[in-house]
This record gives sequence, structure tokens and C-alpha cells, in this order.
Amino acid sequence: MYRQDSGYTSRQSLVGFTVEAADGVVGHVDRQQDQPGTQHLVVDTGVWVFGRSVLIPAGVVTAIDTDARTVKVAPGREQIKAAPRFTTDSETADHRYLSAVGNYYHSL
Repeated sequence: MYRQDSGYTSRQSLVGFTVEAADGVVGHVDRQQDQPGTQHLVVDTGVWVFGRSVLIPAGVVTAIDTDARTVKVAPGREQIKAAPRFTTDSETADHRYLSAVGNYYHSL
């Protein structure tokens, strides 16, 4: 779930927002899941991580600026790059994959 102080409001679309870590831009929100218990963002990293997407749990979002259309996240770029690889949308329904991603980010 999103942190209470993140600025997220229920059913807020973040698609198209720029995702920023403290050490630079990660990419743009391509898709989001708002189902309770599995809230996450799928972020298109562009050429930064060889054009792949990454899944970022809502719990690591620290701030949302709707005017600037930015989402700030706690992990750094290298931590996001080292996260479990996201390859297909079917993984967003795989509880084992989601648990592995959640455990990875929780351990940071």
C-alpha cells in the first residue's frame, strides 16, 4: 500500500508520471495496479535499463507531486536495477513473484 504521507489519493492515476529516485530519474509509469494488497507501478525505464520495465511496489513511493507529475521512490537507481526482473504482465498476478519483489524492496 502507499504510505499515508505519500500524497496518493484513492483511484489516482499515475500513468505517465516520471519516477524519480534520490539519485536520478528511473523512468515513467506505464501501468499501475490499485487492487488492495497488490498495489504497484510498472515503470518503463527506457534505455536506462536496456529498455526493460520494472515493477515497483506502492510502499516504496515516498511522494507524489501531481503538479509536476512526478513520483518519488525511496530506493536508488542501482537498487531498482537489481530488483527481481519483470518480464510479463502475467507476473503481476503471480503471488510468488509479487512476494519476491516485496521481500526484495523490504530488505533494503
